Amino acid sequence: MDDDAGAAPEGTTDDAEGGRRFRLAYVPGATPAKWVRTWRERLSDVPLDLVAVAADDAERALRDDEADAALLRLPVDRDVLAAIRLYEETPVVLVSRDHLLAALEPDEPVALADLDDDVLLRPLDDVVPWAGEPGADDDAPHPPGRPAVERPATTADAVVLVAAGVGVAVVPQSLARLHHRKDVTYRRLEGAPSCPVALAWVAERDDDLVEEMVGIVRGRTANSSRGRRAEAVAEQPAPRAQGAGRGAPGGQGARGGGRGGSGRGQKGAGSSGRGARTGRGSRGRGGKRR
Repeated sequence: MDDDAGAAPEGTTDDAEGGRRFRLAYVPGATPAKWVRTWRERLSDVPLDLVAVAADDAERALRDDEADAALLRLPVDRDVLAAIRLYEETPVVLVSRDHLLAALEPDEPVALADLDDDVLLRPLDDVVPWAGEPGADDDAPHPPGRPAVERPATTADAVVLVAAGVGVAVVPQSLARLHHRKDVTYRRLEGAPSCPVALAWVAERDDDLVEEMVGIVRGRTANSSRGRRAEAVAEQPAPRAQGAGRGAPGGQGARGGGRGGSGRGQKGAGSSGRGARTGRGSRGRGGKRR
């Protein structure tokens, strides 16, 4: 994580000098650092502020214009937000160090049926799309084990209860790492739904800076982005063909014509060899967003 990216004041997109800023919200476990670095390399004149938000508060932050875009977990309200799926997070099961499953090798997976006798601690901010949850696949499994009498308020609360041996919890691997404790470990859980992470923004507020971020997370090069950087590149005059000043407009292919001798000039202009190199710089690099 880039710690030097400060939080922007609520509802502001301009800095003290009147320039534009870009505010990128992110939910716990999301790692925007690599995209922040790319942004700062390409748009050094536009400060990027990171805004930490709770998992269940990311959509509201976008709606209320507290962020220009957000790294969050799907699903989102597609009537208001546009979103690009970025990657799928691997689900893991958190257990106490005293649990039988803690004796497994770190790379040895756990099956859903292995949790049948355990109490499953599902926090109210649970992001795993089990059957019946918003965004769940049609064939998504139901939560394993026995439900807890009372659901923990947050994932952090669930981890505390796991450490105390009250039960187990299923979370994306990034959250397991975020809430690391010496008395808690985790194992990969086979058969559990994966957790998709996406870049989202308010569709009606799509602008050139949002397009820049879309291009960055999709891996576009600076020249193929559809934002303002691509417009700046397009406005630059085309480079002069190499060697064009030495003779005829055809560049090196017309070398004979530039040296006097009309016979030699016609021969150079008519050849299809070296003269064909003048068309090299005309290949476009534009990229499509969808």
